[in-house]
Amino acid sequence: MSSSTSSALVLAAAVLLAALTVAQHGSLAAAAGPRVIIVGAGMSGISAAKTLSEAGITDLLILEATDRIGGRMHKKNFSGINVEIGANWVEGVNGGKMNPIWPIVNETLKLRNFLTDFSVATNIYKEDGGLYDEAYVQKIIDRADAVESKGEKLSASLPASGSDDISILAMQRLYDHQPNGPATPVDMVVDYFKYDFEGAEPPRVTSLQTTVPNPTFTDFGEDEYFVADHLGYETVVHYLAGQYLKTDSSGKIVDPRLLLNKVVTEISYSSSGVSVRTEDKSVYKADYVMVSTSLGVLQTDLIHFKPKLPTWKILVIYQFDMAVYTKIFLKFPKRFWPVGKGKEFFLYASTRRGYYAARCQPLRSRPA
Repeated sequence: MSSSTSSALVLAAAVLLAALTVAQHGSLAAAAGPRVIIVGAGMSGISAAKTLSEAGITDLLILEATDRIGGRMHKKNFSGINVEIGANWVEGVNGGKMNPIWPIVNETLKLRNFLTDFSVATNIYKEDGGLYDEAYVQKIIDRADAVESKGEKLSASLPASGSDDISILAMQRLYDHQPNGPATPVDMVVDYFKYDFEGAEPPRVTSLQTTVPNPTFTDFGEDEYFVADHLGYETVVHYLAGQYLKTDSSGKIVDPRLLLNKVVTEISYSSSGVSVRTEDKSVYKADYVMVSTSLGVLQTDLIHFKPKLPTWKILVIYQFDMAVYTKIFLKFPKRFWPVGKGKEFFLYASTRRGYYAARCQPLRSRPA
C-alpha cells in the first residue's frame, strides 16, 4: 500500500459481525422472552440481527444503550451542516472483491461521496511557515513506501501463528536503519499520515503481521471514498435495520424488538438460560446473548459477566487496544487555503511527532 492510499480510521466493512461475544447454553427455547438478545445497535449488532432474521431466527431483542442506532456511524449538525463525528470512509473499493458496503452507499442509497486523494507531496508545511520542497518530500515518501514494501514481504514470510510477529517500528528499524524510526519533522509527519492516521495507533504498538498489508485493501482494492451526505453515513445502518425491523411511513423504526436507552450492566448465563440486566433494573431472558459493543466497553467493567468469561475469551479481548481518534471541526468565514487536485490534505511537520499533524478539507463546497 502506497502513501496515496493511507486513510483515517473508518468502518471495517468486510467484518460486519466482528467483536461478537456469545454466551449460550443447551436449551433450544427460553422459558420466557426472545431466543436471542443482541446487545448494541451499531453496525455489528444490526447486521447480526439481520443475519439471524434471514436464517429464520426472528425471535430476538436488540438492546441499545443510547437513543439511536448506528454506533460510530454518527452525524452531528455543525454550523448548519451535517458532519460525521465517527466513521467517514468506505475503505477498499475497485479491487478483486466487492466491498459489501459500497453498493449500498453508492447505488442503493446514492449517498454523496467522492474519491479521496491522499497526495501530500506539495502540502507539507514547516513549523516556521512555508512549504517544504516537493522533491525533498517526495524522496521521503518514496523511501517510506519502499520500507513498507519490504515490510509486506517480511510479514508474508512470518508463521501464521503470529509467534514471530513484530511491530511496524521494529520493521522500520530493520530496513530503514534509523535506531528510533523516522526522526526528522517530514519523516515523522509522513510516518504519522501513513500509519497513525490510518490505524489510530503509532508503529511502535502496531502489529506488522496483521496490518501490513492491510487486509481491507488487499481484498477490496486500494481506493477509498469519503461519504459526505447530509443524510449521514448512519443511513446505511438504518437501511439494513429496515429490512427486518418494522418501520412507519416516515421510515422510523417502530419495531418492539429494538429497545433504545437500555444500558446493559450484567449478563448471567448458565445451563438454564441467560439473563440480561439493564441500568433501569429491567431483566431480559433468552437462550443466547450476543454482545456487539465496542472493544472499549468489553475491556471495562461496565458489563459484568456471571460467571466470568473463560480465560481464552478474556485474552482475545485484551490482545487489542481501543484506540482514541479525535476529529476537530473548524469553519471559517472564507477559504484561505489552496484547492484543486492534490489539495485535499495538508500536513504540519512539527518537531513533536503527531502534533496537529493532518488537516483535511472534507466539505469541498464549504470553508471548513
